[in-house]
Amino acid sequence: MHPERARANWIGFSTIVRKEMQRILRIWVQTLVPPVIQATLYILIFGSVVGSRVGHMRGYSYMAYIAPGLIMMAVVTNSYSNVVSSFFGSKFARHIEELLVSPLPNVLILLGYMAGGMARGLTVAAAVTLIAALFTHLHFAHPWVIITGGLMASAVFALGGFLNALFATKFDEISIIPNFVITPLVYLGGVFYSISLLPVFWQHVTRVDPLLYMVDTLRYGFLGISDIPLGEAYGIMGGFLVTLFCVSLWLLKRGTGLKA
Repeated sequence: MHPERARANWIGFSTIVRKEMQRILRIWVQTLVPPVIQATLYILIFGSVVGSRVGHMRGYSYMAYIAPGLIMMAVVTNSYSNVVSSFFGSKFARHIEELLVSPLPNVLILLGYMAGGMARGLTVAAAVTLIAALFTHLHFAHPWVIITGGLMASAVFALGGFLNALFATKFDEISIIPNFVITPLVYLGGVFYSISLLPVFWQHVTRVDPLLYMVDTLRYGFLGISDIPLGEAYGIMGGFLVTLFCVSLWLLKRGTGLKA
């Protein structure tokens, strides 16, 4: 690639990322504070009140056991919501058209919005981690698993938010997936319990939930325990990541949901 074109592409990509970061920080009361408060309430209610009655789970206090799940919940919900709201807002205001007619490659447009969503998801997750550390001891058994698992899960749900934004035609439609798909997946994905406690049939049913593999990966990173083999979890997350990225890029090139 010609150096001038590469420089222009980098400027375009970094501009999208910078715009997304400025948006997150400009309305931080909406983007950062509510999910942190929500996670704190989960920690206080489930970890402290309920946890004192549950006792230990798989050798750890209940609060320590659910902390990785709450951190992953912050990652996926915020990565998703940032991209879906930002990209749909660009569609609604019609200034996405200026970006699409620019010489910036579609892959960099997609990566720019992904990076913005991941930045918000991981920022909130870092804040939730600090809060959880005030209430329980976080072990950080495998730091690289925490980092790679968090990045992959964040990227997967950022792409999910992008797809939702592409197909949404009004603001009401960007809340359907978070409310009726992501929330049930979170609660059924082993955030608050080990699937080993379930009957065998429901263990197999739960394995359909992609959140299970993400939560279990992060739990292994923090505590060194898991219900799913680590290689299988990475394989599932990697498959979702590649598939969603290719589908998103193909739809973006076709202009799906972007043409009047």
